[in-house]
Amino acid sequence: MTDPIRLSKRLIELVGCSRREAELFIEGGWVTVDGEVIDEPQFKVEGQKVELDKDAKATAPEPVTILLNVPAGIDTDSAMQLISAETLSEEHRYGKRPLRGHFLRLSTSADLQANASGLLVFTQDWKILRKLTADSAKIEQEYVVEVAGDMVAHGLNRLTHGLTHKGKELPAVKASWQNENRLRFAMKNPQPGIIAQLCQAVGLKVISVRRIRIGGVSIGKVPVGQWRYMSGKEKF
Repeated sequence: MTDPIRLSKRLIELVGCSRREAELFIEGGWVTVDGEVIDEPQFKVEGQKVELDKDAKATAPEPVTILLNVPAGIDTDSAMQLISAETLSEEHRYGKRPLRGHFLRLSTSADLQANASGLLVFTQDWKILRKLTADSAKIEQEYVVEVAGDMVAHGLNRLTHGLTHKGKELPAVKASWQNENRLRFAMKNPQPGIIAQLCQAVGLKVISVRRIRIGGVSIGKVPVGQWRYMSGKEKF
């Protein structure tokens, strides 16, 4: 009976590739053990059937961008802990297959408002991170805000033209009613606490805040606490 060996070593024995090629094949999701994709080169195998996909490419996996529907009240580090293969939205379990490498070296930008829920972006792609950081003042964000109270007369008009609250000038925003107790706000680079201040300025109290869109990318029908991959067709 043979001792267990690393999957990468077994693959080298099978196909005669280099160690680096073996690691890239495995990390890219091209290798199965008894029919199950294994993406960890150090995975130990004994007598299982190891196969390399006929279309396998020894290249590093493309960087991914993950769109998480984060619950309210948790920080970025805690939000990142929610990301795993198991929390991929059921409706989005097609196309790209989750790999262990997709959950490494993730960075985030465009922080949520305090106690807000909704879209939070994690990415391995430096171009997307630079876009979200360098162009933050140009990228529109959209929020759904549940409110209580009675809006002052001409409140929507005041929000869309800018107003002053407690001696502070507040920015003009796009605002509309979604229903009788939910407002939609669209604004660029919202500063911390600005949504609560805007609501207070027109006589409303914020109950909850949820970000649903950054630029041209929306969270869509992803349940709270779950995520999906950003597609190549989507642009911030």
